Amino acid sequence: MLRHPHWWQRRWVRYGALITLLALSGLVILALVRKQTGTEGFLVGLGLAMLPVPWLIAAFRWLDRVEPGPWRNLVFAFAWGACAAALIAIVANSFATKWIATATADPASANTLGATVIAPIVEESAKAAAVLLVFLFRRRDFSGIVDGVVIAGITATGFAFTENILYLGTAFGTDQLTGDRGIASVTAATFFVRIVMSPFAHPLFTTLTGLGFGFAALCAERQRARRVLLPICGLLLAMSMHAFWNGSSTFGEFGFFAVYGAFMVPVFGLLTWLAIWTRQRELRTVREELPAYVLAGWLGPAEPFALGSMGARGTARDYARHHHGRAAARAVTQYETYATSLAFLRRRGRQGKAGADFVVRERELLDELWKRRDVARPALEYAARTAAPAWPMYAAPVPPASWPGYGYPAVPYPAYNPYRS
Repeated sequence: MLRHPHWWQRRWVRYGALITLLALSGLVILALVRKQTGTEGFLVGLGLAMLPVPWLIAAFRWLDRVEPGPWRNLVFAFAWGACAAALIAIVANSFATKWIATATADPASANTLGATVIAPIVEESAKAAAVLLVFLFRRRDFSGIVDGVVIAGITATGFAFTENILYLGTAFGTDQLTGDRGIASVTAATFFVRIVMSPFAHPLFTTLTGLGFGFAALCAERQRARRVLLPICGLLLAMSMHAFWNGSSTFGEFGFFAVYGAFMVPVFGLLTWLAIWTRQRELRTVREELPAYVLAGWLGPAEPFALGSMGARGTARDYARHHHGRAAARAVTQYETYATSLAFLRRRGRQGKAGADFVVRERELLDELWKRRDVARPALEYAARTAAPAWPMYAAPVPPASWPGYGYPAVPYPAYNPYRS
């Protein structure tokens, strides 16, 4: 007997509740920021705070191009950071700072403690909530390190956007009162520090949390302790780095620049290298795992090579768009995404980390590929031929013995054979 879900378990109810929560948070944070900055300061702050946002989002989208996540996750992450997380931070930080000032009768110390201890804990926890929600409720879209970095980075970009409006709008209001103009103004100084020098600060902190969730996503389901501890460790690192950055102003006249040059820039470079290395590793996984499906007859012999190269993928999309229009290019894009997910799924299966739904998920992905094969296969074959003219794409669909997956029928997770009912 089929049991219908309760009304609160229906998808449209959950989506509606989430959208309502974010919308209300956005309205409240808008009112709070506008009250503090004034209408003119709010508009100036909004315009200046918008400048780094497209660049940061483009950078994270570039990183996510191997297996791009759905836009709805990114929209949610940005909205959570800009609305819910920012509202939590403003309310909690203000309350905690006022409480400490009242308890200690020392407002100066309360402000310092609030900036170096309270703010990092509150803000990083609020931003981490978005990563946790995607990790728990969009598990299929969260398969590894890159997914964690992207969701965390987009969330932090939204948070920094709202925070920058507040800081820049307040600085503009101060200049209006004092009559300062030009490069000596508080607005110019705030713009230089927050938009020019450190637009990546908040994304950098929260990326550490995303790394923790990303490593947890790579763990097997039976490794429960590791799946819990890794995100906590990432969050603690994010809080520590955030606190160190906020406390740089207490390290002397040049403390900010010392921390920026000796700490922030190297860590940013290290995490950038890690993200790019992980992206290359993902492409290698595609090239290594998909030949097994060539042997089973699901993919053409040239497809693992083409799908494992970002240049060849772009060529395939351009070919489909030129010959069959935008719908065909979109189908090729979807084919590339499903094929990448299939490669990652098989890698997890071979490592013994696949979940109980492995067979069902594999079948779903293969069915999605099969629906689009008539459009995608010629485009990918053309891309492979263009990228490597000597590629033996018209050979029999059996990969060389040196390829991983040559002995595919013997592995614990066999593929479906399209010629077998």
